Amino acid sequence: MKILITILGLLLSGIVHGQTAPASQQSSDFSGAQTAYKQINGIDLAYRQFGAGEPVLLYNRFRGIMDTWDPLFLDALSRHYLVVVFDYPGVGSSKGQLPTELGEAGSVGVQLMESLGHPKFHVGGWSYGGLVAQVVMFGHKDKVLKSILIGCNPPGKNEVPMEMKFGMTAMKPTYELEDEIILFFEPDSETSRQAAKESHDRIAARVNPDLIPSDPETLKRYQMGMMRFGMDSLNLREHYKTLATPTLVIAGDHDISFSPKNWVPLYTHAPLLQQLILPDSGHGSLNQYPELVAGYIHVFLSQD
Repeated sequence: MKILITILGLLLSGIVHGQTAPASQQSSDFSGAQTAYKQINGIDLAYRQFGAGEPVLLYNRFRGIMDTWDPLFLDALSRHYLVVVFDYPGVGSSKGQLPTELGEAGSVGVQLMESLGHPKFHVGGWSYGGLVAQVVMFGHKDKVLKSILIGCNPPGKNEVPMEMKFGMTAMKPTYELEDEIILFFEPDSETSRQAAKESHDRIAARVNPDLIPSDPETLKRYQMGMMRFGMDSLNLREHYKTLATPTLVIAGDHDISFSPKNWVPLYTHAPLLQQLILPDSGHGSLNQYPELVAGYIHVFLSQD
């Protein structure tokens, strides 16, 4: 079933109500979750898991670490699900080196879930993480229940390119609030700018900026993975014609990095693909509308 949902007047629709510890001591929300480590492929991989319910694995954005997720979004999601976040190899608190193949980056997350006792799980990803999640969705069909793709492109050639100001801003060594507004929000909207400030403050309360990758080698490795996804050597775009995993695409209506328009050509032949477009927002719609987005994800994941 193909559904395009454009949220206009429904923002307040009432859809949203407002070392690993032993299960009995596991945190129910992100703020109380402690960093733990698992040996994956011979490296110490940093992760956190919190909440309760069906497991959801989240792949992070370009240069993202566990603490750059908006905690309000994660807490809202963990009301219904066991959420697992982690730092890619060579990023944040994890050792090793970031893979240049998205399949390898995705496999690390799959192995983490297996080691935690989750043979089947939902997968989600934002931006770069949304690209990784797509590779996992098609490469591990026996493990992935449903997929949530936030602020990302489908594989292969897309009609609307990334705007230059996004790429230039994203490569800055550090981000100021105004950079975050350009990257993740809608600069021309006062509502979006206010949401950016609120999200920034929530994230800043815990994040250690020194852990955010800025070295040229790691940034190059991110870019190599994204370029290969764009070349679609795995022919994933063709695989959408036989999509067997229910998939929800979430986007801001003015995402200057990955335009939601790039998904339109897939609607006519991609079964089980749905899209949610949020108004007056950019690349970080989950940061602008954290509880709303988590609520829609819950509706999607809870459907039979």
